[in-house]
Amino acid sequence: MTQLEEAVARYHRILESDTVRTSDWVAELRDQMAARHLVVAGRPISPVLRPHFLSRRQYINVVKSAESLHTAIDRLRLLVIQDPQLMARMEMLPAEKMLAAVDPGYASPAISALLETHVNNGTLQVTGGQADLPHGVVYGEILSDLFFDLAPVKELRKRFKLEKTGAVKPLLAALLRAWKEFGGKTAPRIGILEFKQPFQTIDTQEHLLLAEVFRRAGYEVEVISPDQIEYRGGVLRANGVGIDVVYRGVTAHEFMLRFDLTHPLVRAYREGKVCVVNSFRTEMTRKRALFALLSDETVTASFPIAERKAIEEAIPWTRMVAHAKTRRAGQEIDLPEFIFRHRDGLVLRPNDSDGELPTFDGATMTDAAWDRACRQAQRQSYVVQERITPHPVSFPVDLYGDVVYRDLNVEVSPQAFLGKVQGCVARISAAQSTYSTLTGYAPAFILESR
Repeated sequence: MTQLEEAVARYHRILESDTVRTSDWVAELRDQMAARHLVVAGRPISPVLRPHFLSRRQYINVVKSAESLHTAIDRLRLLVIQDPQLMARMEMLPAEKMLAAVDPGYASPAISALLETHVNNGTLQVTGGQADLPHGVVYGEILSDLFFDLAPVKELRKRFKLEKTGAVKPLLAALLRAWKEFGGKTAPRIGILEFKQPFQTIDTQEHLLLAEVFRRAGYEVEVISPDQIEYRGGVLRANGVGIDVVYRGVTAHEFMLRFDLTHPLVRAYREGKVCVVNSFRTEMTRKRALFALLSDETVTASFPIAERKAIEEAIPWTRMVAHAKTRRAGQEIDLPEFIFRHRDGLVLRPNDSDGELPTFDGATMTDAAWDRACRQAQRQSYVVQERITPHPVSFPVDLYGDVVYRDLNVEVSPQAFLGKVQGCVARISAAQSTYSTLTGYAPAFILESR
């Protein structure tokens, strides 16, 4: 039994002990979540009753791999901006390409970013990424504080040393560094940009919590919507208040589907009158075509060895779906034929990770259904990707007042600021692809023996 397995088994035994089982610790946790605004639409943002544990070795490997990958992604972004042929392979909207070409006024494309990864034993495999307003940063830190002092966790801490992995302070420090490099001389007035929703969502709630974090640090902050913005006399305003830094919680794809290049934010951004964090260049991170370029050795051949090694180990083989020939494992293949014949080992995903198009997991489909999926992928913007085998983990959950166990998928999301990983959060989802309320976040703790 590994140290992690021993810790999980011990935690579950603690939950079954008379002292913990007869206490009100679950009700206490739910009350604290409600008090900290971690209940959205009647559901707590964490569906589980146990933190997710990483060994020190796992965390070190995650940090090392993620930082190498972020550096490689930044390098690739610059290549794409400079090379029209590579840009064409991203299959971005014309307006997205234009915005990506604008110099944001600071050097690092991604001030804050995260990767969505599966961590199994000592290996890390990346499934996606975010580099506009990465979600879970605030949630992860608050959940870490709440869980750390729970009765079962305090009991576990008698045997194991646990380290939190919160990252709110590094986020603010990275934002302020971007503002200073942009030319800011005074404390910035910050606008957190989001679309107004007719109902509360898990994302909009985190924007409000982030605003409170910035206010407590002494900064003027407003959560703003694109339709509240105006630009006159070289000053961007929202509701009449000047905005120096826009912290972007809206993707360029979503933005350009609703507005055009004459929008006040776009004009101010192009004229260098507002600091946008993250810049619109990071929109490329949401395009799965980026993985197709990263996993194409002809594109990354000149990258440093450490970056190429991280790509080879963590990025699944990916190609844009097209009537074309390509290479896999050193062999030339006819891509459509290969996709059709290797259903069990492949997944079809929409290029834009924010779109409403479905994902098709070949291992769960019939040949006829896979054939239909292949035809749809050829008509629309899709990638084909090597399938990552899920490894569900048993978690205790609160089911109408009873503690029961469910197998759930876990994605560990290392959070990077200016390319340096400082903390992570665990994303929880149902082991099956069907709808489930068992989705949300769990705090990630680094675990060591005392």
